[in-house]
Amino acid sequence: MFFLRLPLTSRLAPPAAILSRMKLLLKWLLSAVALLCVAYIYSGVEVRSFPAALGAAFVIGLFNVVLRPILVVLTLPVTILTVGLFLFIINALMFWAAASVLGDAFQVRGFTAALIGSLIYSVLGLVIEAALGGLFAKK
Repeated sequence: MFFLRLPLTSRLAPPAAILSRMKLLLKWLLSAVALLCVAYIYSGVEVRSFPAALGAAFVIGLFNVVLRPILVVLTLPVTILTVGLFLFIINALMFWAAASVLGDAFQVRGFTAALIGSLIYSVLGLVIEAALGGLFAKK
């Protein structure tokens, strides 16, 4: 009998792909924890549960990947005039938009709360990115 035998490496994902997926999953989970921390630190942001935080982290990430680049390009003159400070407004809008999409599970009480919450979330995101960059450093 003739059996077609594939090499072991073709059946498994390459290690780089596995590490990339693992980093993405870990970043998503830690971003959800960061949202819970934002809700704990600042009363203007409310997250009902960890699954709600997972959903909110996903929606915020999706908005940042799809909508944010478009808004940055469209508002480039204003961003240049404000020396980049308008990017904080765009981050707050993404945060606020995610809260409006998710309803009661993730609530933000007004634009000022969105601005403060997005600032705290961004700082925690920088810490997460630095930690994951050190953990998944290419050798």
